[in-house]
Amino acid sequence: MIKKTLYFGNACNLRKNNDQLVVKYPDSDQVRSVPIEDIGIVVVDNNRITISSGLLESLMENSTAVITCNRSHLPYGLLLPMYGHHAYTEKLRTQIEASLPLKKNLWQQTVVAKIINQAGVLQVLELPHDNMLYWAKNVRSGDP
Repeated sequence: MIKKTLYFGNACNLRKNNDQLVVKYPDSDQVRSVPIEDIGIVVVDNNRITISSGLLESLMENSTAVITCNRSHLPYGLLLPMYGHHAYTEKLRTQIEASLPLKKNLWQQTVVAKIINQAGVLQVLELPHDNMLYWAKNVRSGDP
């Protein structure tokens, strides 16, 4: 089963209830929940998000990665379980040890995909997008 990646960019309260991640936003009475077993990654991108320690413990028991972001919205911290399975450690080691050409190529693929997706949005909105497709074709390996 493919696990979900959850992104939280607005102030909210995250807690656990009945093996569910429960989300409560401060300006709303609406409460949402997701089964913890379905979550693979949680991205926390707002310094006004609170997370209960019970939720963190359950996420770690489920081998869920928790990524925190800084004020520039860039990944800043990574919380992984310390027990048992070595899969995360192996993935992290493989990423760290990846060659510079591979990292540059993967970055190129990421940038091209983002530009093409943006062009798709412009196309749906019936706005000019040919320049975006041109830019996507001209992204170089490791292009800043």
